[in-house]
Amino acid sequence: MGLGGRNKITAEFNMSSLTDIIFLLLIFFMLTSSIVQINVPLPQSDSKTVAPSDLAVMLKKDESISFNGKPTTIEELEKVVATNLRYSENKENAVLSIISESGVTYDRLHEVMKIAAGLKIKAILATQPKDK
Repeated sequence: MGLGGRNKITAEFNMSSLTDIIFLLLIFFMLTSSIVQINVPLPQSDSKTVAPSDLAVMLKKDESISFNGKPTTIEELEKVVATNLRYSENKENAVLSIISESGVTYDRLHEVMKIAAGLKIKAILATQPKDK
Protein backbone atom coordinates (compact mmCIF):
# COMPACT_ATOMS: atom_id res chain seq x y z
CA MET A 1 0.00 0.00 0.00
CA GLY A 2 1.26 3.39 -0.89
CA LEU A 3 -0.04 5.52 1.97
CA GLY A 4 3.10 7.57 2.38
CA GLY A 5 3.19 9.62 -0.81
CA ARG A 6 6.24 11.53 -1.77
CA ASN A 7 5.92 15.15 -0.79
CA LYS A 8 8.94 16.92 -2.11
CA ILE A 9 9.44 20.43 -0.74
CA THR A 10 11.35 22.71 -3.05
CA ALA A 11 13.31 25.58 -1.59
CA GLU A 12 13.26 28.37 -4.14
CA PHE A 13 14.03 32.01 -3.68
CA ASN A 14 12.33 34.67 -5.76
CA MET A 15 14.90 37.35 -6.68
CA SER A 16 12.47 39.79 -8.31
CA SER A 17 11.39 41.39 -5.04
CA LEU A 18 15.03 41.79 -3.95
CA THR A 19 15.96 43.59 -7.16
CA ASP A 20 12.99 45.94 -6.71
CA ILE A 21 14.15 46.85 -3.22
CA ILE A 22 17.74 47.42 -4.37
CA PHE A 23 16.52 49.60 -7.24
CA LEU A 24 14.41 51.73 -4.88
CA LEU A 25 17.35 52.13 -2.48
CA LEU A 26 19.57 53.20 -5.36
CA ILE A 27 17.06 55.85 -6.41
CA PHE A 28 16.70 57.07 -2.82
CA PHE A 29 20.45 57.51 -2.32
CA MET A 30 20.89 59.20 -5.69
CA LEU A 31 18.18 61.73 -4.87
CA THR A 32 19.33 62.47 -1.33
CA SER A 33 23.00 62.80 -2.27
CA SER A 34 22.24 65.56 -4.75
CA ILE A 35 20.39 67.53 -2.08
CA VAL A 36 23.52 67.99 0.08
CA GLN A 37 25.25 71.13 -1.17
CA ILE A 38 27.79 73.58 0.14
CA ASN A 39 26.28 77.04 0.28
CA VAL A 40 28.88 79.27 1.91
CA PRO A 41 30.63 82.24 0.31
CA LEU A 42 34.21 81.18 -0.52
CA PRO A 43 37.26 83.40 -0.87
CA GLN A 44 37.93 84.52 -4.44
CA SER A 45 40.99 83.57 -6.48
CA ASP A 46 42.41 83.66 -10.01
CA SER A 47 43.46 80.00 -9.75
CA LYS A 48 42.06 77.53 -12.28
CA THR A 49 43.37 74.36 -10.62
CA VAL A 50 40.87 71.63 -9.87
CA ALA A 51 42.01 68.94 -7.42
CA PRO A 52 40.04 65.82 -6.52
CA SER A 53 39.70 65.17 -2.83
CA ASP A 54 38.20 62.54 -0.56
CA LEU A 55 39.02 64.51 2.57
CA ALA A 56 37.16 67.80 3.06
CA VAL A 57 37.16 70.11 6.07
CA MET A 58 34.61 72.92 6.22
CA LEU A 59 35.26 75.95 8.43
CA LYS A 60 32.46 78.44 9.08
CA LYS A 61 32.50 81.93 10.59
CA ASP A 62 30.55 80.70 13.63
CA GLU A 63 33.65 78.54 14.40
CA SER A 64 31.89 75.28 13.57
CA ILE A 65 33.96 72.60 11.83
CA SER A 66 32.80 69.62 9.82
CA PHE A 67 34.78 66.83 8.19
CA ASN A 68 33.20 65.22 5.12
CA GLY A 69 29.85 66.69 6.18
CA LYS A 70 29.97 65.46 9.80
CA PRO A 71 30.37 67.98 12.65
CA THR A 72 33.58 67.75 14.65
CA THR A 73 35.85 69.92 16.79
CA ILE A 74 39.38 71.18 16.12
CA GLU A 75 40.65 68.89 18.90
CA GLU A 76 39.14 65.78 17.27
CA LEU A 77 39.95 66.79 13.69
CA GLU A 78 43.44 65.26 13.53
CA LYS A 79 42.19 61.92 14.83
CA VAL A 80 39.24 61.88 12.41
CA VAL A 81 41.41 62.80 9.41
CA ALA A 82 44.05 60.20 10.36
CA THR A 83 41.38 57.50 10.68
CA ASN A 84 39.88 58.32 7.29
CA LEU A 85 43.34 58.50 5.74
CA ARG A 86 44.21 55.07 7.11
CA TYR A 87 41.23 53.52 5.31
CA SER A 88 41.65 55.59 2.14
CA GLU A 89 42.56 53.88 -1.12
CA ASN A 90 44.73 56.83 -2.19
CA LYS A 91 47.02 57.32 0.81
CA GLU A 92 50.08 58.46 -1.17
CA ASN A 93 48.27 61.23 -3.07
CA ALA A 94 45.73 62.23 -0.43
CA VAL A 95 44.62 65.86 -0.52
CA LEU A 96 42.80 67.66 2.28
CA SER A 97 40.44 70.29 0.83
CA ILE A 98 39.81 73.17 3.19
CA ILE A 99 36.45 74.77 2.45
CA SER A 100 36.57 78.00 4.37
CA GLU A 101 33.77 80.53 4.48
CA SER A 102 34.85 84.12 3.76
CA GLY A 103 35.69 85.77 7.05
CA VAL A 104 37.23 82.79 8.84
CA THR A 105 40.43 83.85 10.60
CA TYR A 106 43.81 82.77 9.30
CA ASP A 107 44.59 81.25 12.69
CA ARG A 108 41.81 78.68 12.14
CA LEU A 109 43.09 77.94 8.64
CA HIS A 110 46.61 77.59 9.98
CA GLU A 111 45.48 75.06 12.60
CA VAL A 112 43.97 72.85 9.89
CA MET A 113 47.06 73.24 7.69
CA LYS A 114 49.28 72.20 10.62
CA ILE A 115 47.17 69.06 11.04
CA ALA A 116 47.61 68.24 7.35
CA ALA A 117 51.36 68.86 7.56
CA GLY A 118 51.60 66.65 10.65
CA LEU A 119 49.89 63.82 8.76
CA LYS A 120 52.12 64.50 5.71
CA ILE A 121 49.25 65.16 3.30
CA LYS A 122 48.69 68.05 0.91
CA ALA A 123 46.21 70.76 1.88
CA ILE A 124 44.43 73.04 -0.55
CA LEU A 125 42.06 75.92 0.01
CA ALA A 126 38.81 75.86 -1.96
CA THR A 127 38.06 79.17 -3.67
CA GLN A 128 35.64 80.59 -6.18
CA PRO A 129 36.61 82.49 -9.35
CA LYS A 130 37.05 86.26 -9.05
CA ASP A 131 34.28 88.47 -10.39
CA LYS A 132 35.39 90.42 -13.44
